[in-house]
Order: sequence, then C-alpha cells, then structure tokens
Amino acid sequence: MSTLAIPGQLLGSAAKFQPGPGTHIHESNLYSSLLGSVVITQPAKAPGPTKRLNKIINTTTTPAELPTISVSRSGVSEKQRETLPEVGNIVLCRVIRITPGQAVVAILICGDTVLDAEWQGLIRAQDVRATEKDRVKIYESFRPGDIVRAEVISLGDQANYYLSTARNELGVIIASSEAGNAMYPVNWKEYRDPETGLSEPRKVAKPY
Repeated sequence: MSTLAIPGQLLGSAAKFQPGPGTHIHESNLYSSLLGSVVITQPAKAPGPTKRLNKIINTTTTPAELPTISVSRSGVSEKQRETLPEVGNIVLCRVIRITPGQAVVAILICGDTVLDAEWQGLIRAQDVRATEKDRVKIYESFRPGDIVRAEVISLGDQANYYLSTARNELGVIIASSEAGNAMYPVNWKEYRDPETGLSEPRKVAKPY
C-alpha cells in the first residue's frame, strides 16, 4: 500500500498496525504527522520447524507480528522545503491552542509544499468568517488538533503569520471529536462523530 496522507489524517487502528516514522498515536488510533506517502511494511516471518505433529493455533497477535505503517516525505526536494508562506498563499495548519480571541496554529504545508519547519500563525476572531464577525466564538470554530485550510493575509510580526478562513472553501478539513473519533462535516458549521452521533461546532471548509 502506498498513498498520500496529510497531517492529522487517520491511518488506522493501533490494534492493527505498529506506528512507524511520520505517524503518531491518539486515542488508540494512528494518525499521519506530515505530508507524504503512506507505506505499510509487513513483519518478517521468523524461521520455524517445517513439521509439527500437534499444531497449537494462537489467535492473539503480538505487536511484533503487526505490520508497520509509516509516512515518508520522500520526493520532497530540499529546494521545496525552503519555501516560506507569503501573503495570498493557501496553507494547511494544525491548531495548537485556542483563546477567546484567536486560534494559534502551526503552519505545516504551503500550497503543495511541505515546510521544513513549523511556522506559527494566528487566526483572529475577526478573520474566521466574512459575515457576522462580531458574533464569532473561537471555541465554536476550532479545537486543538484540528487541521485547517487557511489563507495568509499578513506576514504579521516576527513571531506569527496572520491567517484567514473567511471564505467558503477555507476552514477545518479534518477534526476529531471529544471521544477521539474522526468526524465528518454535516454543514458549514458542524462536524459529527459517526460512532456517538454527537455533533460539534466548527468553521467547516467547503470541499473543492
């Protein structure tokens, strides 16, 4: 198996795979930590006897027998990694923390380029959506761990880029529920947990 994953994408259950490079575990699930190719490596079979008179079947699988899933940045050139976000660029970022007035994010991808370093950005309440800006509540728009598609609107200060999600196609593209399950969007302001059936508010990005 080899496909493309983005940061925060659900890869599978920790009961079925061992975590490899470029992945992390959250709530017993494995997620991608970067943009790259997903590779599943099967465990090597240990040598054993060719014949046994009495075969005992072991129905449990030890961690060493699980396939390893990893995400590789192979194919991303060093020249591409030197890219810095500029005004007008579309970026993918992970929400680190939220306050009543803004969401603090780590910028991971600029356009189609994986950044060599994570740059910090801010999505201020007035930049979340284009209408009813005075009614925006950050905790109803983003949660820590969300993957957000945003636009760079200002280089800001030396520490942060200023980002905006004030367009239909911008906003949260990957979200996990409070129960730790990957959710799906049901409208422009709501994601739903398929296991619990509960909904959580978000500023949802309209699919391209």
